[in-house]
Amino acid sequence: MPDVAQMIGKIVQTGSLKLILASGEERLFGDGSEETIVVRIADAEAERAIVADPALKLAEMYMDGRLLIEAGDIFDLLSLLRRNGVRKAGNMKLAAKTLARAIATQLWSRFPINRNLQNVSHHYDLSAKLFDLFLDEDWQYSCAYFEPPGISLDEAQLAKKRHIAAKLLLEKGNRVLEIGSGWGGMAMYLAEAEEVDVTGVTLSEEQLKVSRDRAARRGLSNRVRFELTDYQDVEDKFDRIVSVGMFEHVGVGNYRRFFKKVSSCLDKKGVMVLHSICRTKPNYATNPFIEKYIFPGGYMPSVAEVLPAVEAAGLLIKDIEILPMHYAHTLRAWRERFVARKAEAVALYDERFFRMWEFYLAVSETAFRHDRLFIMQLQLAKHQDVVPFSRNYIGQREAKLREFEAGRRPLEKVEF
Repeated sequence: MPDVAQMIGKIVQTGSLKLILASGEERLFGDGSEETIVVRIADAEAERAIVADPALKLAEMYMDGRLLIEAGDIFDLLSLLRRNGVRKAGNMKLAAKTLARAIATQLWSRFPINRNLQNVSHHYDLSAKLFDLFLDEDWQYSCAYFEPPGISLDEAQLAKKRHIAAKLLLEKGNRVLEIGSGWGGMAMYLAEAEEVDVTGVTLSEEQLKVSRDRAARRGLSNRVRFELTDYQDVEDKFDRIVSVGMFEHVGVGNYRRFFKKVSSCLDKKGVMVLHSICRTKPNYATNPFIEKYIFPGGYMPSVAEVLPAVEAAGLLIKDIEILPMHYAHTLRAWRERFVARKAEAVALYDERFFRMWEFYLAVSETAFRHDRLFIMQLQLAKHQDVVPFSRNYIGQREAKLREFEAGRRPLEKVEF
């Protein structure tokens, strides 16, 4: 088995990395073209663990304080490795481990057992105070829309809601279903902007509590309601359906079930907008660190993995929009906010938890910058004529929504 220095040497050809081994030996890698990142590995066992399973153990050694960044930060290290090409360090043992994980993911997602509640609770039932450390004022925990470029996180999250609302083609009095309603921001925006009735479903008790309180304090309880319900158990019909940042949790084996449920709940003149992370080709498995610590059961599909399930459900694809790099900008903003409030995060949990979340935000940003991940907004309908044939309507509706936003009452601060 190669040692950790040999592994790093195969990867890092450009940039500059100094590696300080447990023995105290220092090794330099790269061409010196960038500011040097300095990494120290605290013990020999940590070195062996990283070599044996870098996809998981690099994260765990950082979480445990056994991989220390002495110059630069964890994003700088991960970005350097990604840009240089981590696959160059592959070998038969690592390939076998990756294949085993892919097979397990594919089989596990197809077992007829609903783990949605367990998976959602693992992440979203953390303290609400944690999310307050880095989210925008409306607590949008999904990719923002940085259009025009250079706007703030708060402005970009508002632009995301505006863009999706425009594509929904809402009409006064519509009944709207939101699958994965988060902390209620999208539902309240739609209800106030277009005078529609919104039902949001979530499996997170923490999100349910916060979203119900927010709707009540804005006087929207008669038009915005939130339920602790699995999307599979929804039976009513709706004029519009929206789902933002939830599809990644459905599981690759459940796509046909998901769109079949959407089809059964969507009125024949209805419209759905799905906002989800996608990738350029199937990956078959989730990053093992993300799977173990952050989003168990999650999976980011390729477009080709999604569309057959849409077609099988009898739904028409009216629009597909690809949003590259927007999530990289979102994650950068989240990470900078989170790190700036490190003391509060450590006080909520502990140092190891802080490093785990810092690693999660950093590795996710590198994935969107270097691994060809993107956001797909998929617009669906049952009837050919419910969506205009020209996309000009999106800009026109966004202009009207900006007028609404200009006179909208400021959002109240989320209370815990």
